[in-house]
Amino acid sequence: MNQPITPVSQRQLRNHTSFGQSVRNSFTMAYRGILKIRRTPEQLFDVTFQPIIFTLMFTYIFGGAISGNVQSYLPVIIPGILVQTVITTSVVTGVQLREDMDKGVFDRFKSLPIARIAPLAGALLADTVRYTIATVLTFTMGYIMGYRPGGGLSHVAIAAVLVIVCAWAISWIFAFFGVIARTASSVQGISMIILFPLTFLSNAFVPVKTMPHWLQWFVNINPISHLVTAVRNLANTGTIGSDLAISLIGAAVAVAIFAPLTVRAYMRRA
Repeated sequence: MNQPITPVSQRQLRNHTSFGQSVRNSFTMAYRGILKIRRTPEQLFDVTFQPIIFTLMFTYIFGGAISGNVQSYLPVIIPGILVQTVITTSVVTGVQLREDMDKGVFDRFKSLPIARIAPLAGALLADTVRYTIATVLTFTMGYIMGYRPGGGLSHVAIAAVLVIVCAWAISWIFAFFGVIARTASSVQGISMIILFPLTFLSNAFVPVKTMPHWLQWFVNINPISHLVTAVRNLANTGTIGSDLAISLIGAAVAVAIFAPLTVRAYMRRA
């Protein structure tokens, strides 16, 4: 007779899961996350309205003061708004993760003979749909307002993929907060405390040379500044510089550090 699978044997199956099976399990969980978005489309309100509102507001408020007119400011602000919007959207990953854990959804996943990382990686992969929507809407709004990327469509696509990849990597940081925090509101509060200084103390909205000298050193080493510069170079001139490499290396480091930490913290709560 077939023996029932015990909790111990389930844990052994998870420990011996192959890389290929981990990927398949993760995409299965990602599909679950996409279905959840389809059933509750109000989850997309932030990534649909925020790019439109922020692009209009920042462009018409700061355009004349910084660049003299709106048209001259668009090549500066559109990449900045894009990075700020997509990176800020990644906070929702940790918030929703905390809410799902509070509802007991992830407790049921722990009893399944699947890769340990699959429920977490799947949730994060599903959120790339949100990043893609925010990216497309930001570029679309810029085009409607008169932004014409000099790098061409191919380099704009590379810039979009770069932002989405970096946002997915950063979402592992907020996923870690989602696992260790006690409430969803605390996850959002901690994440915003980190993101607001990083996004506004960067070159996303104003030239670095207009800032005080004591602040420029931080802006120049800020990873958000490197990402914004990489996107500007790709979209506006079609060039690939060191900032793109720095951004990708930073994204890889974030995943290498926080993915294992998040999975370990998640399993400890079993």
